[in-house]
Amino acid sequence: PAGFSLFPRDAEEDGEDAIILLLKRAKLSAMKGELAEAEQLLHQALRRAHRQENRQAIIYTYSMMGNVAYMQGQLDNAEKLYKATMSYMLEGDTKEDDNAILEMSLKLASIYAAQKQHKLAVAGYQFCILTLEEKIAKQKDLPEDVLSAEEKANTQLLLGMSLDSYARYLLNINELPAAQKMYEKALQISNDVQGETHPQSVVLMNDLATVLDAQGRYEEAHAYSRRAAELARDTQHPEEHMVLSNLAAILMHKEDFLQAKQMYKEALKQAEQKGDAASVKHIQEELAELAKRRKGSK
Repeated sequence: PAGFSLFPRDAEEDGEDAIILLLKRAKLSAMKGELAEAEQLLHQALRRAHRQENRQAIIYTYSMMGNVAYMQGQLDNAEKLYKATMSYMLEGDTKEDDNAILEMSLKLASIYAAQKQHKLAVAGYQFCILTLEEKIAKQKDLPEDVLSAEEKANTQLLLGMSLDSYARYLLNINELPAAQKMYEKALQISNDVQGETHPQSVVLMNDLATVLDAQGRYEEAHAYSRRAAELARDTQHPEEHMVLSNLAAILMHKEDFLQAKQMYKEALKQAEQKGDAASVKHIQEELAELAKRRKGSK
């Protein structure tokens, strides 16, 4: 895994190897959803890292512990762990605009958003976005031998992720024009860096359609949603049923009831095939709503 590049490749010491092994096992446990097990392994790794005064291992372990706490819904704990990680990093030679710092700042903003700490969330998101925009502007003309195209792309994608996360928060608190603006920027980045057919681009297109729909801008919403549905179908997107369900909702709002019903039925079929119970329930509720609206319009 990419994280382990933090350690020198030629490290042969048992101590460091033992930490790496614990971290790998913890990562695997977390991926399997065995979060308590992951937490235990990380505590063991952290003790070893402290004993050996292995700064990189401490940083990486704290960061993983933050992720596990976040996954467990322990937001206060996750916040403390992310802050501890950042402190360790900044005490070293890591700059404030380093992508790793900004990624953690973004996680903190998401925590504040989940805790409904509005001012902190907004400040966090805006810090990430502005810092990344400045960084990208500075890096723009750097030659390949100074900064690789891949590194530049990674920074752009992190900006896209920050915009997407902020947009979701803004949508959640019903600040729709601001959310739309963020989604538009995020989609532009995803299209530029990853291409229109990338799964993330399709999701962002769908999300942009949602925010336009919520503002009653049905024609624009329909255009984005229809395109997202086409791309989802062509690329066999894992969330195609959700995209179709969204398109159906927009068609319903446009009072194109017949088309909406067809879309919902297709979405329902796919959701059932995928065993997505939550989507099945949602689509069934939407079909009931559609029937009600059709009846009311007659």
